[in-house]
Amino acid sequence: MLSHSQVVRLIFGLKLRELRQERGFTPAELARACDVSVSYLNEIEKGKKYPKADKILGLSKVLGVSYDQLTSLTLSRRLEPISELLQSDLLKEFPLEMFGLDPLRIVELIADAPAKMNAFISTIFEIARNYEMRQESFFLAALRSYQEMHDNYFEELEQDVRTFCGEQNLNTQAPFDTRQLERVLVEKYGYTLNRQKLAEYVSLGRLRSVFQPKTRTLLLRPGLSKAQEAFVLGREVAFNYLGLKERPYVNATFPVHSFDEVLNNFKASYFAGALLMEEESLVRDLQDFFGQTTWQPARLQAMLTKYDVSPEMFMQRITNLLPRYFGIQSLFFLRFDQPDAEAAYLLSKELHLSRLHNPHGNELHEHYCRRWIAIWLIQEARHKAQHETPAFSMGAQRSRYPNEDEYLCLSLTRAGAPGEPAVSVTVGLLCDDNLRQKVQFLDDAAIIQKRVNETCERCSIPDCEVRAAPPVEIARRQRQRETADAINALVNGG
Repeated sequence: MLSHSQVVRLIFGLKLRELRQERGFTPAELARACDVSVSYLNEIEKGKKYPKADKILGLSKVLGVSYDQLTSLTLSRRLEPISELLQSDLLKEFPLEMFGLDPLRIVELIADAPAKMNAFISTIFEIARNYEMRQESFFLAALRSYQEMHDNYFEELEQDVRTFCGEQNLNTQAPFDTRQLERVLVEKYGYTLNRQKLAEYVSLGRLRSVFQPKTRTLLLRPGLSKAQEAFVLGREVAFNYLGLKERPYVNATFPVHSFDEVLNNFKASYFAGALLMEEESLVRDLQDFFGQTTWQPARLQAMLTKYDVSPEMFMQRITNLLPRYFGIQSLFFLRFDQPDAEAAYLLSKELHLSRLHNPHGNELHEHYCRRWIAIWLIQEARHKAQHETPAFSMGAQRSRYPNEDEYLCLSLTRAGAPGEPAVSVTVGLLCDDNLRQKVQFLDDAAIIQKRVNETCERCSIPDCEVRAAPPVEIARRQRQRETADAINALVNGG
């Protein structure tokens, strides 16, 4: 990340270069007038050096500006986007090194071509404004890229879990006994657990936990399932054991203050999942599941029961292990939420490994394809919830997209009463020769096969029985092609 001193040096250098060029000085002429070397002036303009007060005073006199004007952090209107970026929390807090980017190299790129970088940055800002991108959106996108870089498997965190269990002499046999985690939090980390107070805050009904750092008190909402409480406790252990200082203090969506906070939350969540679903045990169970020659949802249900975790935790965990142990690297994970039975379907989480899979999140307020298993399972679970609440559905589907890519989609869904939320989590695996070798039931006729698309607005499937909106984007593109053809014919004298 860029330090404050780097930002100050770079802004000073950009301002100095702009003033020099406006006044018609060459680097050699300005250096001579201010009694400094050309190389030293060059390093100042590139943001590598910051001159002493007497040199700044000399520069300001030659350039005809005041000392305060030259040292302020305000750039001209032309370079304002660069100043905005450099002084934003986004760049100061973003760990460039994690992506193999040297902060000094970023500084050099800006200093070497400020006008071009300014145009590029202005473009990014305009896109962000048009699509209402928040800092949080950028950080979460960066986190997904970080996961994809590592195939969503982190050996050091897996080893940390093994070391922790050994040090604390924990029994990792499934289902994990969460009383062990409560003991560690209380005895080792000085926690107090309170399972009553959070119930007093009715307006915070979606919060499962709140950590109060001053008193080291963990507030747990009464009525949490064993799986929900296990995840909260496992995450709290991780924050302490891994020494993660910047962290959220609630379990739900939280105001993002820094990328470190987002990254640390991911690490703690990964640790909790690896703790509750021991690596070797789950790999053996997945090998047995994929080794069956027919699709057997009962075996999938049995794994959920064995580990006693939520469907989302389970599906997230298998995305850690499939690339590493099964060589399945072309996969995606999706989570859909529907706040109530009348609300729109929201793609709230996504992860794509190895390639740009469909489907992706769509910020254009279009209607996601109703043929996706993730969505029709929500509808199925909603129907079940009329008789049993909450209702649970699971299924498998082979989904073929317009580009002819096909995915085996495994989906787990939970729904409440009509006024309550529904959640669907899906893992999609690219159907290729490797998958056929690893998943023996891939060609089972019991698995539903459907042609799908991204959104109804972009879908050309004729007479779709579940279309939620007309194919307006298809019609728009057709009009564009017809216009282009007409112009081409006119230009060529047709």
